[in-house]
Order: sequence, then structure tokens, then C-alpha cells
Amino acid sequence: MNKINGYTEEEAAGLIEYIYTGRHAGKTLSYLFETYGREHNRAKGSVRNYYYAFLRSRADERVQRILAGKDLAAGEIRPFTEAETDEMLKKVLTEKSKGMSVRRAIRNLCGGDEKLMLRMQNKYRNLLKKQPERVRRAAEEAGVPEEKSFLQRRLEREIDALYARIASDLKEENARLRSELEKLRSGRGE
Repeated sequence: MNKINGYTEEEAAGLIEYIYTGRHAGKTLSYLFETYGREHNRAKGSVRNYYYAFLRSRADERVQRILAGKDLAAGEIRPFTEAETDEMLKKVLTEKSKGMSVRRAIRNLCGGDEKLMLRMQNKYRNLLKKQPERVRRAAEEAGVPEEKSFLQRRLEREIDALYARIASDLKEENARLRSELEKLRSGRGE
């Protein structure tokens, strides 16, 4: 079995044909990745990653043959510089400190540029997950409250739920005891 980056040549050719046909029918890449993934039992992200890896493998003759006559291209990946990353973090954290969601903060910073919004959102999530100390440092430098981790937020929600359950149980117990007290008082004629 002759594979190209993990797919057989037939699978790769099928994906490329699917994307090419879908794009010319006006479908978005996101939609095509999702529907192809669903039809072939693959995750949308996996399909997307394969597609871009495939397009970057143009030196391979098999890839050239499959792409022949198709106007499919991937833009150049432009990573954030360290300075851009730090600046973006500070701006997003400052916006979040005003009560905005991450998406809203990023949308405001990008001025409607959807590609930049996606890049920033992905970068921000990646930093939260893989470099929480950098996020803490940026928050400190920007003078905003520290970003809570997923586990911290989850623990706080569980504690809040526990307090709510305890309060509910205490209210029920209190109501039961009042009822008993009223029965005792009414039995004695007080």
C-alpha cells in the first residue's frame, strides 16, 4: 500500500477531489473538512491537518499528479513573533479583564479580519494550555488579574455546586424542623 502522509494514494486523491469540487460549489473549507471527516470516520481537525500537509508536499510526484489542474493552494504559515505573542497576550488579557469573552476580545483586536482572529484564538488557547506561566507573566505585566486555569474554574464550579446542594439540604431540614415545631406547638395549645 503506497501512502502519502498516512493516506493511501486513492484516499488522498479522493480527499483532494472532494475539496476541489466543494470549493468550486462555493463550500467553505471548514464545512468540507467536517463533512468529509464525518463521511470517512475521521476528525475534522485530522482532515484539515492532512489537507494542508498534503499541499505542502508538492515535491512528491504523486502529490503533483493528484493536484494537476486543480487550483488548490495553502497560504504561507506565518507564526507569531515572540514580541507579537507577548503584545497579543497583554491586549487579550486586558480586554478580558473588562468582562469580555476571549472571542469578543480577539474580534475587537482584529477589526473583522477573520483569518487573524482564527490565528490569534488558536495561539491564545495554545498558550493557555502549554505556556500558562507566560500567560501569568503577561497578565502581571499588563496589570490585570491572573487567568484561571481550566482546573481552577472547574474546581470553583464544583465548590459552588456543593454549597448549593448543602444550602438546599439545610433549607429542607429547616422547613421540616419548623413544621415539627408547629405540630408540637399546636398540640400543646400554645
